[in-house]
Amino acid sequence: MTDKMIVDSQFGWASVGDMKFSKDIIIHVDGKITERQTELSAGYRGEYFHLPLSERELEFLDAEKPEVVIIGAGHKAMMTLTPRAKEIIERYDNIVLSTPRALEQINRENRRFVAIIHVTC
Repeated sequence: MTDKMIVDSQFGWASVGDMKFSKDIIIHVDGKITERQTELSAGYRGEYFHLPLSERELEFLDAEKPEVVIIGAGHKAMMTLTPRAKEIIERYDNIVLSTPRALEQINRENRRFVAIIHVTC
């Protein structure tokens, strides 16, 4: 990603530049922003207090080859990762923080990154 992005968030939304999102998002290495495909992790809902981030949502990482994966785990950092998702992100430098702190990291990050941002809990 060549241009520095400004990201911000409050409970229930995140903004990237002049775009505002009310759903979880993924910021890709090339700067493209997509909605997080939470339905891929829906099968794990019964095993976790909240809908987790699962390995099914991380299949794209190998193709993008980020230097770091940044996860905003929610404003109270309540989004968990399945054990297999943890194994996958451990292949990369990774940072898992509350969403506000993850966004601070994104705003100062200079490496090629993928960010997965949970906008609630």
